[in-house]
Amino acid sequence: MKRDDQTGLAISGNKVRKLEFLFGEAFASGADCVITGGAAQSNHCRQTAAAAAQLGMECHLALGGEEPDRFQGNLLLDRLLGAHLHWCGEDRKGERIPALVEQLRERGKTPYVIPYGGSNGTGALGLVDAVRELQDQHQAQALPAFTHVVFASSSGGTHAGLLAGCSLLRTDYQLIGIGIDKEDMGGEPLSAVIVRLADEVLYRLDAAATSVAAVTLEMRYAEPGYGVVGDVEREALSLVAATKGILLDPVYTGRAMGGLLDLIRNRRLTSEHTVLFWHAGGTPALFSSAHLPCSAATS
Repeated sequence: MKRDDQTGLAISGNKVRKLEFLFGEAFASGADCVITGGAAQSNHCRQTAAAAAQLGMECHLALGGEEPDRFQGNLLLDRLLGAHLHWCGEDRKGERIPALVEQLRERGKTPYVIPYGGSNGTGALGLVDAVRELQDQHQAQALPAFTHVVFASSSGGTHAGLLAGCSLLRTDYQLIGIGIDKEDMGGEPLSAVIVRLADEVLYRLDAAATSVAAVTLEMRYAEPGYGVVGDVEREALSLVAATKGILLDPVYTGRAMGGLLDLIRNRRLTSEHTVLFWHAGGTPALFSSAHLPCSAATS
């Protein structure tokens, strides 16, 4: 397991890798505030708020839903981190950000927009570094060669950055993205978004001639819908917590681990394979999920 839930910024996660490059671009552009969007319990929004707090930059979050009576999980942390929250009803992917940009400009602000999930060519650069880091750790610890790397794939940036990194470093393992959300991304298939972003990353790194391998994207587990916690997620959360003492989240890593367990049951992955699970973080979302099962230990 690659522990990107331990990246060190407000109970962090893999979005920190993207934000390193996105905030660098924000400062270079002369911005004095950042805007991003997501669901009410967005891990990306919480990490953006944390990065902004550490760097002394104002942060605005366009969140799906309505303001709740109680703030829990990521929402509680968003408020503690000093983010300005803007409630957007059914729009949870930053659809109202353009209007917010205009409002901030009218107030004399210079905003920088971080896209949904931090998923653009700039953000995806952080995952190229992550592949290099994984390669260094693999060699330092003399681990067996990986055959597969399994992870949650949602807005496309993580998947694209890993794909570009693997192409650049000529790794031998297969990337398997477990789809978390709808396959359609604003009229464009998620797989096409991933390839487009990966190509942009390679172009930015002056490696446009490098070929990108085919995208492996398992969408069957996304069927219940985004943020719907079903048997797949419940089993994965309970199993990993009870046997490894590691916490997953109910939306991303819970579904991704559930997909991995299913691939093992269906013998798509067997004992002949060496599989790395990429833990992208998301733990705070657990604390807004009172409906999850909790089994008491017996003596």
